[in-house]
Amino acid sequence: MRRREFVGLVGSAALLAPLKSRAQTVRKLGVLITAGQSDLGRQELAALTQALGELGWKDGQNIRIEYRWGAGRAGLIDQNAQEMIALGPDVIIANGTPVVAALKALTRTIPIVCALVIDPVGLGLVESLSRPGGNITGFTFINPELIGKWTTLLKDAAPNVNRAALLYNPKLNPWYANFLRELAAAPQSLAMELIPTIIETVDDLQTKIASLAARPGTGLIIGPEAFVFDHMREVVALAVANRMPGISVYRQFAVDGGLMSYGPDAPDIFRRAAAYVDRILKGANPAELPVQQPTKFEFAVNQKAATVLGLALPPTLLAGVDDLLE
Repeated sequence: MRRREFVGLVGSAALLAPLKSRAQTVRKLGVLITAGQSDLGRQELAALTQALGELGWKDGQNIRIEYRWGAGRAGLIDQNAQEMIALGPDVIIANGTPVVAALKALTRTIPIVCALVIDPVGLGLVESLSRPGGNITGFTFINPELIGKWTTLLKDAAPNVNRAALLYNPKLNPWYANFLRELAAAPQSLAMELIPTIIETVDDLQTKIASLAARPGTGLIIGPEAFVFDHMREVVALAVANRMPGISVYRQFAVDGGLMSYGPDAPDIFRRAAAYVDRILKGANPAELPVQQPTKFEFAVNQKAATVLGLALPPTLLAGVDDLLE
């Protein structure tokens, strides 16, 4: 072979090697959402992709992101989890306790970063918050104390309310049983009687809310619950029609016309989850990354809803509002 041809071949190989190397560095991130697509979900994912970008991970360049939404349906969540595992991602972000539980049953090796998981120790998802001990770590959402905070805020806003229905689906969210036991053991932590109310269908929403409203002094509490979240406008319409003051962990409840919302800043948790994804992709062991709790909370009040309900909100309550919706 002549020297010029040899040099040309070596040069071509040198050019191709970086291209091959770059192709091999594209990582795969799975994102599973318990609920369906929504404005809140889009805000969470925008916060995630922005934070990943700031850390140097660009979707379509050095990372490929696969998304799945569960629409608050157990069967679809399980199907999505199986499909995601089959894709073989390097890391999975699991939004919501049902998704985390579904993934835990399928893999002990793929790192999972939880975004808004509840009671991970009580449900056996991790060994402890400080040292998860397996392939799952991430960020929690609420604890039993937050339910007490909701009853207090509801009582402050609507003094005539003496009991509140907590809407939940035990099939999707078995952790409610643990929380309810803790609250029953410490009833002084609640400002009013709590009525656990199982909601599994739209018919349940209509019949049970109407039945609860038949007794004066009844309010609504909507915690983390993907099915209820995906039917938030129906819930708000029923609350307004039945003149029931309510509070939710989801800001969307107040935006859609419900009285109040108070809960962790969900997009902020997704931003923080991006940092864990970055660390894991760079070699960190999820077993040694502590499960962290929310650090930012938001309180929103719908003034129009208060007027419709005939409530004069006290200045002490309004002083703590982050977002007053007119």
